[in-house]
Amino acid sequence: MSTFGHYFRVTTYGESHCKSVGCIIDGVPPGMKLDESDIQTQLSRRRPGQSRLTTPRNEKDLVKIQSGTEFGVTLGTPIGMLVQNEDQRPHDYTEMDLYPRPSHADYTYQVKYGIKASSGGGRSSARETIGRVAGGAIAEKFLREAYGVEIVAFVSAVGSVSLKRDPTDPEFLSLLNTITREQVDDAVPVRCPVPECAEKMIKVVEEMKAKNDSIGGVVTCVIRNAPVGLGEPVFDKLEAELAHAMLSIPATKGFEIGSGFAGTTIPGSQHNDPFFKDPETGKLRTKTNNSGGIQGGITNGENIYFSVAFKPPATISQVQQTATYDGTDGSLAAKGRHDPNVVPRAVPIVEAMASLVLMDAVMAQLARQGSKQLLPQLN
Repeated sequence: MSTFGHYFRVTTYGESHCKSVGCIIDGVPPGMKLDESDIQTQLSRRRPGQSRLTTPRNEKDLVKIQSGTEFGVTLGTPIGMLVQNEDQRPHDYTEMDLYPRPSHADYTYQVKYGIKASSGGGRSSARETIGRVAGGAIAEKFLREAYGVEIVAFVSAVGSVSLKRDPTDPEFLSLLNTITREQVDDAVPVRCPVPECAEKMIKVVEEMKAKNDSIGGVVTCVIRNAPVGLGEPVFDKLEAELAHAMLSIPATKGFEIGSGFAGTTIPGSQHNDPFFKDPETGKLRTKTNNSGGIQGGITNGENIYFSVAFKPPATISQVQQTATYDGTDGSLAAKGRHDPNVVPRAVPIVEAMASLVLMDAVMAQLARQGSKQLLPQLN
């Protein structure tokens, strides 16, 4: 469906080549300062045409708040936001009337609904994520102002070029503790904050682009200063909600949190995160963080960190042997303007979905705590 969240609910609308895309957000707390500038920064980081490594589709992606605020303050009522589609080229997709693109959603949408958008990717297009990013920007503003939460994503792999994502590696842990969005954006066009890796990643994408091909990659995200106690066992554990959120993003194929799959090779005696009392705060913390900041589905106050795998974009201009909708063999060289690699533009989308998950979990916990405080105190 097109709605995400329980307490903080975001409903997105729009297709790749319709008049506009956007969202309705329900559950925004009243009394928070908010205008378009709070949202535009993240949308501009997501927009196409940012560099030579992204699609040349020229969209400004300027957001307009339609409802839910007055004099720059949230009213607590639904917030509607709209972004115009301005650079559609439906004529680039005439061949796709005959051929479903290999590994794209053309065929499955046609089978499921009996009809599909005649151009672009319809709802499966990355244009849909504009609503997510807009909603996530509002959630993140609340989290930052209320709790000091920091959410930063970055590109950690393109093809076989990868950072070392090892929770026992001091350099990786230092990166998670200190990385900022400014550092990530300084690494445009690939948004990898390690210069020697970034240079290799750029070469890989440029090689794929020259061959009319594409390549996948990985986005890693860290959430700092998340409140302790977030997550709703058993089915809505926080890592389960994060996995749900991340795997709903177009082109995602994998998710891991903390030590992830590599953690399966480590003995429990080495993988366990021992506790200690923080002398500054007096609170329990863990000496290591193989758990990725979540234990039993509930945040423990340590950094939450996870990685999301993105497949190579399906739409490529290279000739592919395939079949038409009626099963006739043929070849397709897709036209249009498409990313040879999506991970640099996926960075703010991952941040947005992380914000939405955390905001929903915060509101669930606040509701529980508020209800408890109304009861007589137990002796």
